[in-house]
Amino acid sequence: QVQLVESGGGLVQAGGSLRLSCAASGIIFSANVMAWYRQAPGKQRELIARISSGGSTIYADSVKGRFTISRDNAKSTAYLQMNTLKPEDTGVYYCNAGPSFTALHPSRVSSWGQGTQVTVSS
Repeated sequence: QVQLVESGGGLVQAGGSLRLSCAASGIIFSANVMAWYRQAPGKQRELIARISSGGSTIYADSVKGRFTISRDNAKSTAYLQMNTLKPEDTGVYYCNAGPSFTALHPSRVSSWGQGTQVTVSS
């Protein structure tokens, strides 16, 4: 049974930083692409960062240059370092795992964890 547990969210002022963690179990972590998503209030879930099993990364334009996705295969954990946070970064952040970048498009994902809330005040 796949389990993904997000943590590390909180309330931060604009310009601040947070580091999110995604602990995975029930999968061969090192073989999976990992992804982070964000769902702002009243908006659809947005794919914001992905990292391949080999460490290649892709970012949404909205977070490029400010967010960094990484992974620790020994700990079966993915991370999202978020710097220079803006109020528009506010939302619930989710992670997921899959066999490829395309498989992690939000429309193709059927199971989600509880997410972690990030609130950025102006």
